[in-house]
Amino acid sequence: MSDRAEPPMHVMAGVLRDAQGRVLLAQRPPGKHLAGMWEFPGGKLEPGELPQHALMRELHEELGIQVDPADGAPLIRVPWRYGERGLLLDAWQFTHWQGVPVSLEGQALQWMLPTAVDPAELAPADRPILQALCLPSIYAITPADVAPDQRESWRARIELALAQGVRLIQLRLPHWPLPQVRALAMSLQASVVRHGAHLLLNGDIDGARELGAGMGVHLRSAQLEALQARPLPWGQRVSCSCHTAAELARALAIGADFATLSPVAATASHPDGTPLGWAAFQQLADAASLPVYALGGVAPAQLALARAHAAQGVAGIRAFWPDLG
Repeated sequence: MSDRAEPPMHVMAGVLRDAQGRVLLAQRPPGKHLAGMWEFPGGKLEPGELPQHALMRELHEELGIQVDPADGAPLIRVPWRYGERGLLLDAWQFTHWQGVPVSLEGQALQWMLPTAVDPAELAPADRPILQALCLPSIYAITPADVAPDQRESWRARIELALAQGVRLIQLRLPHWPLPQVRALAMSLQASVVRHGAHLLLNGDIDGARELGAGMGVHLRSAQLEALQARPLPWGQRVSCSCHTAAELARALAIGADFATLSPVAATASHPDGTPLGWAAFQQLADAASLPVYALGGVAPAQLALARAHAAQGVAGIRAFWPDLG
């Protein structure tokens, strides 16, 4: 008998987005594992089959449509375990296909906006796909040296960033009294909600919980280690500061929406830190089972590079506020 571990089952998932931004979900039928839960359509590779060919075949068999791999883009790869069985869920996104999707295998179908999907109704391995769909590619973080007397100028900067399309911002203001950080967040809340954005408070779980809509929390490493469960309800973003595979696994275990992984490259603020480099970043991000942003020595101009190395997007500080240089 061989002692070699059975390789994970490679499963392809097709994320179909229509002109209204809705995605197609299929319900697992009675008698199957996780019956009644919803998932993104697709299926496993046959022996010797290429991943994109498998996705083409599965979507044709399940929905009667034709997709061209050239029209698709990789979204996220999710390693997962259901009991003893491991799988790799490989999700690709499409906005063009031929035909009208219909149920050919008896499964119920529904079109929904990603923001309207309840993660609890999805198969667990599909939840990171939903998170990746709902998250933007840019995560802007305020500089740590912002002084409290700069509140109005930074409120204006953040308002401008929201107007220009930034949808994920972290308030990292370590020199501010906590009530002033919360006051700034409250003054921005209406704009954040109006733009469908999220403003994350650095380490302030209670503040995010009290403020509610549009507010989230970015957990520090020590907080991540101490928590046993997700600290905020679904809909309020929870992110984690990670540097190792163990911390990324912990972020997944507590139900975080995403993580930052750093440092990718050398930074002036942490000259003694050892950068991961893109190869190590990709290895960790591919194994993380949740969306991961590249942080540390990266800039918005490196988004394509980051995406090619399994990142959800890029995160950073000064390079993400153009007027700061």
